[in-house]
Amino acid sequence: MSRLDSMLRRLTAQRDGLNWAAGLISGLEGDVLDMGLGNGRTYDHLREVLPDRRIWVMDRVLQCHPSCVPPDEDFLRGEAEPMLERLADGSHQIAMAHYDFGMGIKADDVAEAARLSPLIARVMVPSGLLISGQPLVGFEQIAGPDTIAPDRYLFYRA
Repeated sequence: MSRLDSMLRRLTAQRDGLNWAAGLISGLEGDVLDMGLGNGRTYDHLREVLPDRRIWVMDRVLQCHPSCVPPDEDFLRGEAEPMLERLADGSHQIAMAHYDFGMGIKADDVAEAARLSPLIARVMVPSGLLISGQPLVGFEQIAGPDTIAPDRYLFYRA
């Protein structure tokens, strides 16, 4: 598969997974967390499909498209560990989280996701949903939408 086809497959899976999860959390109280702002595409999509939810955004730096800059009070700038601790210490509860941290080195990205999983668990509401491009630990893995290949994106229930 070409890199272009792989990217299209990943982005389609991400969009379909976010839309699917957004529908499933309609009865849950809590905010949304986007871990890895990047260019801001995912955050922009979350604003559209979950307009009534507070959306927290986390990244080391703010380098997104100007139309996708989150409000200062919702942007957690810095390393993931202290930002997740800040959310947990502030008693913020997350109904849906999207995990998109990574630098493209699979072994390092998998290790980081495993290391951050217990901190992510601290902020999730019971039965909250996680959508991730990396395997997370300590959560119940669930099947996502039928349109997404099982190895393309991962889905978890807290």
